[in-house]
This record gives sequence, C-alpha cells and structure tokens, in this order.
Amino acid sequence: MKAVKKDLIAKIAAPRDSSRADPVDPYLPSAGNHGYRVTRYELDLTYKMSSNNLRGQAVITATATEPLESVQLDLSPHLDVSKVSLDRGRVARYGRPRGKLSVTPTDPIPVGAAFTLTIRYSGNPRPIRGAWGEVGWEELTDGVLVANQPNGAASWFPCDDHPSSKAPFRIRLTTDSPYRAVVTGSLVGKKRSGSTTTWEFDLPQPTSTYLVTINLGRYEHLEVTGGSVPVHAYLPADLKRDFRVAFARQLEMIDVFTDLFGPYPFGEYKVVVTDDELEIPLEAMGMSTFGRNTAEAGTDDERLIAHELAHQWFGNAVTAAEWKHIWLHEGFACYAEWLWTEFSGGADAGSHALRYYSKLQNSPQDLLLSDPGPKDMFDDRVYKRGALALHALRLTIGDEQFFRLLRGWVVKYSGKTATTDDFLHMAADHSPVDLRPLWSAWLFSEPLPPTLGMPDDHSGRR
Repeated sequence: MKAVKKDLIAKIAAPRDSSRADPVDPYLPSAGNHGYRVTRYELDLTYKMSSNNLRGQAVITATATEPLESVQLDLSPHLDVSKVSLDRGRVARYGRPRGKLSVTPTDPIPVGAAFTLTIRYSGNPRPIRGAWGEVGWEELTDGVLVANQPNGAASWFPCDDHPSSKAPFRIRLTTDSPYRAVVTGSLVGKKRSGSTTTWEFDLPQPTSTYLVTINLGRYEHLEVTGGSVPVHAYLPADLKRDFRVAFARQLEMIDVFTDLFGPYPFGEYKVVVTDDELEIPLEAMGMSTFGRNTAEAGTDDERLIAHELAHQWFGNAVTAAEWKHIWLHEGFACYAEWLWTEFSGGADAGSHALRYYSKLQNSPQDLLLSDPGPKDMFDDRVYKRGALALHALRLTIGDEQFFRLLRGWVVKYSGKTATTDDFLHMAADHSPVDLRPLWSAWLFSEPLPPTLGMPDDHSGRR
C-alpha cells in the first residue's frame, strides 16, 4: 500500500509538458495552454506601416499551476522568435510547433513558482484563418485594425489565448508619427522622436487576450462631453459631422445601461471609427471599433452601437469561462439592444421578442443554446435565442428581480469568468418559482419553446 501511495504521489508531482493532448477548450483545441496562469503582460512593439513589419518584446509573468518541464504559448508562425530568456534559470531550447512557442528550461518549474519569460520576435503579422474567417492583425487601406475574437491575439504577440486567462497589460507601441495609436487601456505616455511616436498604455484590469486591441490610423480625437463616463472618439476628420449624428445618443445609452446593469465597469469608453467600411463592429476592453459605414448610416445602426456598448458589461467585465457559454455575451448584448429601445422611448423589448421569435420559428431547430458547437457559436440564432431566453426569464420573475439579477451578476463576476450554470444558480436565487422548465426549454433543448414565457412542462433541469 505504501508503495502504491508513493508511486501515486510521484506521478502527481512529475513535471508535465503544457502541450498535452487534452485541449483547454474543445471549441478551439489549438488555442490556450495548460500548466500556468499568466499574471501580467508587458509588450514593447515597433511597427512600420509601409512594410507591415512588427518587432516586439513580450515580458510575460506567470505562475505554474502544476510542475512544468516546458511552457507553451500561442504565437503565429508568421512571427519569428529570435531570443527567449527565463528569470529562473536558463532556457535549454525553444521550438515552434504549429501555432505555438514551446520553451523548455534547463530545470523544471515547480508548482506554485512564479516565472517570467522574455521573448523577442518580429515579422509581418497576418490574420489567423479559421472557421469564422480571418481574425487578428489586419491591414486597412491606411492603417491597422486588430480583431482578436476568438483566437487572433496570437497573430501579434505570444500569449495564453483563451478567454479564461485574464491578466493586466502594459503596452508600448512605436509607429510612424502621422498615425495615432488607439490601444486598449489608458494612455499614460506619448513621446515623439524624429519620424516616430511612442504611445504607452496601461490596462490594470485582468483582461482576456481576445479583448486587447490596437487601432492605427490618421485619426483625430473628439472628446464626447457631458456624460457620467469619459467618452473619447477617434475618427477621420471628414467623419466628425456624421459621427455626431450616428452616435448622438451614446451618452444616453451609457446612462440607461448604468441604471439597468450597474455602474459602467471601466474608467473610460473609447470609440474608434475606421476610414474603411467594416462588415461588423468589434468590442474590446473599454473600447468599440466601427467602420465608416456605421457613422455614415445616420441613426440606422443605433442598435449596433448599443450592442457593442453592452458588451462592456457582458463579455468584457464578465467573460465566459469557455466559448460554449458565448450566449452569456451575445444573448445579453442582443437583449440590451431591445432594452435600449424600450427605455429610450422606442418599441419595448416584448415587441422585439415577438418579432424574432417568429423569425426563429422559420429557422432550423438544431441549435443548443447552452452548447451550440464551434461551427455555430457566432450564429445569429445564438444572439436572438439568447435574448429571447432572457426575455422569458424577465416575464417569469418580473422586472424588479430580473434587473436586480443582472446587476448582481456583474457585481459578482466582474473581472472574472463565469459559466451558464453560474448564471442559472444566481437566477434561482432571484426567482419565486422553479426555473428548471424554462432553462430546459430555452437552453438545453433544440426545438424552439411553444411560448415566450414559462413552459407548461415543469420537468427538466435547473
């Protein structure tokens, strides 16, 4: 018996390779890594616009969650690594398995030990191709846009690219002076030297890698004053008038969402409007990016502006622990669109719910909202069915408990990750009735429920 116990302890304590076969997230089996938690990123980047050339140094501090004989990071094969160093001993070797940087120290890293890797790299960053198109670093006509969701961060820096891996960032970016850098975080430094300017940003909140972004363009800064939250817009000079029309109600949106969801989670909100048209807007931590087509649309795209703002609460402050819980981002942001119209004098959420319920009735009934699968995780049915599930919940428990639940959800999980079960357990605490039939119908069954409210069948799971 003693020998068996000793052997078991030895197996548990044995150093492991963080590249082992079981994926961090089955939706993106090649992204994310085992064996450590990143506690801080410091990125020092130099970018030459004309040649799309990026040189970088990443200083990554982490803590081992198990004994490690090697450390894996996500990094695009289009970026070459020239040097890797480790603060606790020498690096025996490093290699570049597909989409990864594998670092092997001379001595294994024990569980609980803090360590810092310094990585120098360079190359011509390109988007990462996947099932959802191209994500990551993207050249615009005269600028750069970074759209990381879901696995594009590795296109421009080495990282643990999974939403559950949150850490603070410090980013220093040097680029050609005609261009303004708009980066996630607060601007804490700016220095011009010759033909280049260095911009420095600090992001103290723990942030998922997909929520960190860079925008480069010939942008002018427009401060949107008069609201409870500082709002800064960055856009081409010729779009200022259009912006003031299209985004006229931005401050009002913040006030409405603050009343409904709780205080705005961050110190400021940035809005970037690119000179190019964009197919879809993009959210990042404390920032949203839109194409010029949104500004030129007048008030027609108001719902998109509300949707991206709502992600600051649902997705950015509270982040899904795995991609299968994506409805906690998109369903909530979609419902926020409906709430915005309701609480700003337009159609109520119930009208939107009836409209989209009818549309979903004519759509394929083969999607499980609680686990839609990687192919369908950005399907519009996830957005609309998620919003309908929330409306059904609101009808069941009433406005007072519903909005108390949403505010409590943000308070409890802000800066953290959460799962569908986390939300269901919290919802149960705000409901006078058993919610299991509702969740069974909306989240854990493929067919669309026969009604918008609580199903008649009271069997199912909580």
